[in-house]
Amino acid sequence: MSKTLLSRITPHHTHNSKSPSKISPHIKKIVNELCHILTTQHPNWEQTIETRLSQHNIVPSDVAHQVFDKIPDVESGLKFLNWITQRPYGCPLNGAAYSSLLKLLAKSKAFHEIDSVFIRMKCENELPTHDALGVLVRVYSECGLVDKALEFYALAVETYNSVPNVFACNSLLTGLVRNDRLEAAHQVYDEMLQRTDSVCADNYSTCIMVSAFCKKGKVEEGRKLIVDRWGQGCIPNVVFYNILIDGYCKKGDVKKAFLLFKELKLKGFLPAVETYGAMINGFCKEGNFGFVDRLMNEMKSRGLVINVQVYNTVMDAQCRHGYKTKAVEILKNMIEIGCAPDIVTYNVLIYDSCTRGKVTEAEQLVEQAARRGLRPNKLTYTPLLNAYCRQNDAHKALDLFVKMVDNGEKPDLLTYNSLIHGIVTLGEIETAIIILEKMTERGVFPDAGVYNILINGLCKKHKLPAAKKLLSKMLDRNIPPDKFVYATLIDGFIRHQEINEAKKLFELAIQEGMNLDVVVYNAMIKGYSKNGNLEDAVSCVKKMIKANISPDEFSYSTIIDGYVKQHDLDGALVIFNRMVKQNCKPNVVTYTSLINGFCRKGDNLGAEKVLKEMKFHGVMPNVVTYSILIGSYCKNGKLAKAASFFEQMLTNKCKPNDVTFHHLVNGFSKPYEKDNEAKSLMFLDINSRMISDGRCTRVAAYSTIVVCLCLHGMLDISLRLSEKMGIRGCPIVFAALLYGVCLEGKAKEWNNVISCSLNETDLVVAVKYLSIFDRYVPQGAISEASLILQRLIDNSKAKHHEVLLAREE
Repeated sequence: MSKTLLSRITPHHTHNSKSPSKISPHIKKIVNELCHILTTQHPNWEQTIETRLSQHNIVPSDVAHQVFDKIPDVESGLKFLNWITQRPYGCPLNGAAYSSLLKLLAKSKAFHEIDSVFIRMKCENELPTHDALGVLVRVYSECGLVDKALEFYALAVETYNSVPNVFACNSLLTGLVRNDRLEAAHQVYDEMLQRTDSVCADNYSTCIMVSAFCKKGKVEEGRKLIVDRWGQGCIPNVVFYNILIDGYCKKGDVKKAFLLFKELKLKGFLPAVETYGAMINGFCKEGNFGFVDRLMNEMKSRGLVINVQVYNTVMDAQCRHGYKTKAVEILKNMIEIGCAPDIVTYNVLIYDSCTRGKVTEAEQLVEQAARRGLRPNKLTYTPLLNAYCRQNDAHKALDLFVKMVDNGEKPDLLTYNSLIHGIVTLGEIETAIIILEKMTERGVFPDAGVYNILINGLCKKHKLPAAKKLLSKMLDRNIPPDKFVYATLIDGFIRHQEINEAKKLFELAIQEGMNLDVVVYNAMIKGYSKNGNLEDAVSCVKKMIKANISPDEFSYSTIIDGYVKQHDLDGALVIFNRMVKQNCKPNVVTYTSLINGFCRKGDNLGAEKVLKEMKFHGVMPNVVTYSILIGSYCKNGKLAKAASFFEQMLTNKCKPNDVTFHHLVNGFSKPYEKDNEAKSLMFLDINSRMISDGRCTRVAAYSTIVVCLCLHGMLDISLRLSEKMGIRGCPIVFAALLYGVCLEGKAKEWNNVISCSLNETDLVVAVKYLSIFDRYVPQGAISEASLILQRLIDNSKAKHHEVLLAREE
C-alpha cells in the first residue's frame, strides 16, 4: 500500500479518546521536528511536513495531540490545524487533539479562536476532555468571563459527571464572588463538596466562600461554614481567622472581631500582619486609638514590620476624628524608621487639609510627595481641585486640571463631576458646559448627576431653554433622568412661572414609575403654593402619603406660608394642626409663617402666643421672626414692644438685618409718647435722650441701633451700618463704637478700627453717653473706653492751651 494512500485512511476514534500515557522516543522526535518546522518559518513547510510524516508512515491526526501540546505559540498551532483540515484527502482530528489545541488557545487567551474550534468540534461530533474543560474554566474565570466559564463548568459536569479540578473550580469561585454572583458560587461550592471521587474542595475553596459571605456582611454564615467543614478537608489556619476578623471589623462589630482575635492566640496561632491590620482598622473606625497603639506596640514586640498600609489606615482615622497633628507625627515617624510613605499616605493628609480649607498646606504636601518621587494621582488632585472651587478660584482649579492631564493622569467621572460642580457654583455655567463637551471627547461619559448639576446651574441663571436643550442631549445619549434631575427641572419651571410645564413633568415622572422622594414633591408643593394653588399643594401632600413618602417640615411650612400670604390664617392653622398630628415637628419657618399670619391680621397677642409655644418646643426665633414682630409693633405704634423685641433679639445673639433696621427707623422716626417702660429699656432710654438733646428722629433712630449693637458685642454690623448711614461723626455713635472695640479686646489699637475727629465739646458728650451706657452693661466694662475718651479730652485741652499760648506770644 502506498504511503499516500495510507495517509488517507481515517483511524477509528471515540469521543473520549485520550493520548497515551507515554510517548515513544520515535514519536517524540517526529513531534519535535514538526514543531521546529512550524515555528521557524521553514520554506515549503507544508510539503516538508507531508514528506516527513509519510516517511514514517504517520497519519497527521495521530500526532496532532502531541504537536499542540508541544508547540509554544497559537499562530503556529493554528497553522498546523489549517494544514491538517485543508489537506486534499482530509484528516479529521479526535477529541484529544482538539483538547490540546483548546489548552494552547486558552493559554494565550485567544477566545475567538476557541469559539471557532468548539463549532468545528460540534460539527464533527467531538468532545473536549475533562482536563481541557478545566483549563478553559480557569482561564475564562481569571479574565472575568464568568458566564462563559460557567458554561464550560456545566459541560464538564454533564459530560463526565465530574467537576473540573480544584484549581479550575477555585478560579471560578473567585470570579463569581468578584462579580457578586454569590448564589452561583454557593451552588458550585456545594457540587465540589458532593464529589467523592477526588479532592474537589480544599482550604482555599472554603476561604473564597467565607470571604464572599463576609463581603456581604454575613460573617456568621461564613463562620458557620468553617465550623461545618472543620476536619473535612478544611484545616484551621490563620487565614480563616483573618477573613472573619476583617469581616466583623468591616461590619462594625469590633467586639466580636476582638474575641476572635483572642481565640486565635489561645489556639496557638500567631497573628500575622494582616490580622493586626484588620483589628487596627476596626478600632480606627471606632476612634479607639488606645487599642490601636496597644496593637501596634504588640506588633513591634513580636518583630513584625508595620507596613505602610497599616500606617495609612491609622493616619486616615486620626484625620477623620480631628487628630491631624498626630497623623503628621506618624508620617515623620514612618520616615525616621525607614517605612517609605506612598502616595496614599499623602492623599490622606491632602484630603484632610482641603476639607478644612487649608489649601496652602495641601499644596505643600503635594510638593513634598513629588520631592519623594511619588506621582500624584486622581485622589491627590481632586480634593485640591474642590478646595479651589470652594474658594471661588476657578482659574486655579482649571490650571490644576490641565496639570493633572499633562502629568498623564486620566480624569475620571468623579474628577469631572467635582470640577463641573465647582465651576457651576462659581456661576461659570458656560465654562462648565465646555468642560462637559471635552470630557465626552476624552471618552468619559457623564451620568445623570453631572447633567443635574448643569441643569440646576442653568435654571438658577434663568436659562431654562438651555436647560431643556441639555435634557434633550441627555436623553439622546440614553441617560434616563433620575429624581434629582426631575426635581431640578420642576424647580426651574417654577422659577420661570411655568407652573403647567412643571405639573406635566411631575405627572410624567409619576407615570414612568420614578421612585420620587420628598425633594421632588416639595418642589411641586412650592410651585403650587407660590402660584396660589393651595388646593393642589394639599392634594400633593396626600399623594405623598399615599406613596408612603412622609411629608417633612418643608412640605407643610410651604403650604402654611402660602395660606398666610393669601390672608387665610384659618387655612394655615388647619395645615399646622394636621402637621402636628402627623408627628412632623414644626421648625422656625413654620412658626414664623404663623406669627406673620397673626401680625398681618393685627393680632399681636396671637403672634406672641405662637412665639411662646415656639420657644417652649425648643425652636429659637431667627432674624425673620424678630423682624416680623418688630415691624408689626412699629406699624401699630407700640414702640416699647418693638424695642423690647429688638433687645431680646440682640441678647439671643440673633443678628439683625436691613429689614429690621428699616422697621425700627420707620417706627422711631415718628413722634411717640414716653412711658414708664422707657426707663427700663435701653433702646427707648437712649433714643429719647438723643431726641431731647436735639438730634433729629431718623439720625437718633440709626444712632440708637448702632449703640445697641455695640453694647451687645456686634461690632462688625455696627461698623457697616454707621459707615453706610454716615453717622460715625456723631459723638454718641463714636462712644458706642469705642466701647465695642474695647469689648473685642482691641483697646490698644482702637484707632486702627475707628478714627476720631471730635472736638472737646463732642468728646464731653461722648463721655456723658458712655456713663449712660454703663447702666446697661456689666460693671466695669466701660472703664477702658472711658480712659481712652479721657485721654482724648486731655489731649484736646493741651492742644487748645498750646494754641492760646501761641496767640499770646
